[in-house]
Amino acid sequence: MTVTTLTGASDPHDRDEFEHTATVTPLHPATSAEVTETATVIEGELVDDDAPGDEGDVTGSVVLVDQPGGDSVHWVRRLREAKREPIIPAYLRSWEEARATARWVAGHYAHATGYHAVRSPLYLLRLAVRSPRGALLLAAATGRWASDAEGRQLRAAAARDEDTRAYLQLSAQRNTRVTTRTLTLVITAAIGVPALMLLPDVVPSWVMWACGTLAVALLGRLGTPADQPVVSRAVVATHVAKLTADAVEQALSVLGISLITQALAKNPQAINFVAPIHRDGPGWRAEVDLPRGVTASDVIEKREKLASGLGRPLGCVWPEGKPEIHPGRLVLWVGDKDMSKASQPAWPLRTGKRIDLFEPQPFGTDVRGKWVDVVLMYVAGIVGAIPRMGKTFTLRELLLIAALDPRSAVYAFDLKGTGDLSPLEVVAHRYRAGDDPEDIEYMLACLRELRDEMRRRTKVIRELPPDICPENKVTSPLASKKSLGLHPVVVGVDECQVMFEHPEHGAEFEEIVTDLVKRGPATGIVVILATQRPDSKSIPMAISDNAILRFCLKVTGQIANDMVLGTSSYKNGERATQFSFGDKGIGLLKGVGDETQTVKGVYIDAPGAKALAARARAMRVDAGTLSGYAAGVDAEVDDIEAANTLLQDLLNVFGTADKRWSESLVDALAELRPNVYGEWAALPTGAAKATTLSTALKPFGITTKQVWSTENGKGANRMGVERAAVAAALTERDGKKRRG
Repeated sequence: MTVTTLTGASDPHDRDEFEHTATVTPLHPATSAEVTETATVIEGELVDDDAPGDEGDVTGSVVLVDQPGGDSVHWVRRLREAKREPIIPAYLRSWEEARATARWVAGHYAHATGYHAVRSPLYLLRLAVRSPRGALLLAAATGRWASDAEGRQLRAAAARDEDTRAYLQLSAQRNTRVTTRTLTLVITAAIGVPALMLLPDVVPSWVMWACGTLAVALLGRLGTPADQPVVSRAVVATHVAKLTADAVEQALSVLGISLITQALAKNPQAINFVAPIHRDGPGWRAEVDLPRGVTASDVIEKREKLASGLGRPLGCVWPEGKPEIHPGRLVLWVGDKDMSKASQPAWPLRTGKRIDLFEPQPFGTDVRGKWVDVVLMYVAGIVGAIPRMGKTFTLRELLLIAALDPRSAVYAFDLKGTGDLSPLEVVAHRYRAGDDPEDIEYMLACLRELRDEMRRRTKVIRELPPDICPENKVTSPLASKKSLGLHPVVVGVDECQVMFEHPEHGAEFEEIVTDLVKRGPATGIVVILATQRPDSKSIPMAISDNAILRFCLKVTGQIANDMVLGTSSYKNGERATQFSFGDKGIGLLKGVGDETQTVKGVYIDAPGAKALAARARAMRVDAGTLSGYAAGVDAEVDDIEAANTLLQDLLNVFGTADKRWSESLVDALAELRPNVYGEWAALPTGAAKATTLSTALKPFGITTKQVWSTENGKGANRMGVERAAVAAALTERDGKKRRG
């Protein structure tokens, strides 16, 4: 049966109630076959359009569009879906939070007590100076009381209106009052004056002093002007207006979102508050359902206008979505202070205590000032931002956290070359700052070494019995066994786009890092990349797609946002574009919980970073784990670097000659790369130099032999190398690398 809807109701609100298309269900199965014609629903009634009779006659059966009844236990479902508020307040849920709260409250009142105790003589002096004025005011008030001054206006009004009866009554009342009050004053003075004269001989002197001080204090308080308080404020509180439903609705209505404007015009209650607005940490929390068709990301995108509508600083207003409930659920948190200016609690790790990288460690504070923990193990990380927003400081903080576990090996590569990671030199197993050719070669050698180490670790883990390694990954107990060599390895690369975009080695960097990001976490190897230009070239997709830990400070567009936070993050309302240039160190942290959080990292200046690294070094010395660059033993990387660059370096120093003596080649190599080949050139004899070069060339299948060469005007047969053999070995090695 076809059902049409009448739209001729005069009241638009009534139309909203019944104006819709519905499928009519017959009341009785027996009549279902009979109802086959076109019919009309009018406020729940079925009208047969083709039935005989006058127009508008209702000849069909009444059928409700929305059938009554339903789930008989719908109230149980509502109870199950309802959110239960915590019985115990947040600041009492853990011993640490309760202790911190108690410490803060005690400190607050201790400060106030000390503040006022120091100024108490000043307060007494103020009262004494103002007591004469108080005495005069008291005398004037007493005189007005004794003379019944309060009734003067009434008597004047009765006289002005020539109301004789009322005037006589008021005058009689006044005479009675004046007589009684005057007599009271006389009696009080007659008793009080002699008593004051006799009291010094009867009571101790301290009582008189106490009474005198109290009298002066009371008179001084009476004589204090309203705008000149006696007591100064020990704590000046910032009074912030309470967040109200009206304020939220007004702010949302001025965002320029047409669906919100239209919904509020039809129904002032179109914005539904799913919970009371309440205090949440140092701010207010409102949770609302936006009008249909409006998403939380629509509001987040207009955060600046929202802050303007609320009349609050931009750093105080933090809208968030709850897509796990539905896209239109908005959580609005409005802080008392700008997040970038609010004081941050003391970082628990600033003391330099020993930590376990397999356990959560405090990384930063959320908008409510609570610590947010991260676990560095089993992840790969990306830190992205535009310049000067705190990207490098964030990477340095993460590497300092890693250094506080004395078992870890820290690889710190500063490709920006400014030395921001230099505090880590004293603990780093591998360290280099700069992007010169030798720096790139060093870093490439380190990553090759690390890839080989990862392969060794996979074999160790594979061969461990299930009772020791049940999950086939490195755990904290396994990392503590030095014999296994499965200690944590944390690699931090600042300005990683330099290595991925390197014209000669970029492809190999990408290949190695991709392998480390994919397979490294299970073997205890963590790679954290930081860049100020997050795009597909700076961080290849194969790497960014496998990074779990993501921290995105301010960026300027959707592409950069999604490169750091993941595909569709911008669409889902996770937008680091909302941050202002004043929000340094503040970003969106993803991968440490179910929800993406706005987090402010810990600011550690260079002296603080050096002090923390020094404590980490001391722990490593005590544990016997100081190694590599920090221990002054970086020769193994030099050897690896020499092996990887030797063939190309030989071709570079051959010049136009087809054959050269080994000893002269060693001297030329040392001149080209003193840090790599300097020790070879320092050998005492030419034979020793030739032997060293011969040993280094054996892995490439090159043998040295007697060659004729003329150098410095002298020709002779000596042990040497042919250029063609070196070129052939280099071609073969590069071919294997490309095929691999």
